[in-house]
Amino acid sequence: MAIRLSKLRRRFGIAAPKVSVRTHVPWYLRWLGIAVLLGFSAALAGWMYDAGRRYAGFDRSEVEQELATARSELGRVRDELERLRAIANAADSKVSIERTAQQKLAQQVRSLEQDNARLREELAIFESMLSSDSASAAPLSVLRFKVEPEPLPGEYRYRVLLLASGPRRGRDFRGRLELVVRLTEGGRSAMIVVPGEGQSDSAAFRLTFKHFQRVDGTFRVDPKAKVETVQVRIYEDGTMEPKATRNVAPA
Repeated sequence: MAIRLSKLRRRFGIAAPKVSVRTHVPWYLRWLGIAVLLGFSAALAGWMYDAGRRYAGFDRSEVEQELATARSELGRVRDELERLRAIANAADSKVSIERTAQQKLAQQVRSLEQDNARLREELAIFESMLSSDSASAAPLSVLRFKVEPEPLPGEYRYRVLLLASGPRRGRDFRGRLELVVRLTEGGRSAMIVVPGEGQSDSAAFRLTFKHFQRVDGTFRVDPKAKVETVQVRIYEDGTMEPKATRNVAPA
């Protein structure tokens, strides 16, 4: 009995445990309050961040304005660059046109110089024909013979001007042209004949003319060889001895 009374005193007496009464709050109101608190905290943090930047001298509006100014300046510089590029392209086109015109003019000048030289040669031919009425004049002569190296190594161009005069005048000359090339290669002398064996009837070396004829062609040797002299020989059909010869060294 004494034990029971002791337990009742501990439960309902001064030594009894304290009891607190709380109002029940729904869960969704709790979450709403937490969300409002977080939102307020974020807004406060943002305001403090902006205030700190303004205090440190950083203004977002000024930066955006400077960025817009920089973009505008970049656009202006790009436009100026495109304009300068257009001017440069136009200048290049103009220079190219002028260069082409100069090249054409130089070609025309060379062509006129060649025509002038040809007319002088023809004048010399006619003067020679007028002055060779005597029976002692040579029936066939080589008025001009030139050999020049071409840009391609080992290739040479030859030019021959032939004149038929004297007792032959009025009759066609028919024959062929032959070149004898003397050269040195590796310290040894050598000789080649153009055209080679079996090519003497080639149309490039056949001759048929009444008064005069020009012959223009090329021949090739070993690029390592050095051409010393070239002799042109003119043969008439049916003869073994040349009717005219002339030696030259390459120009």
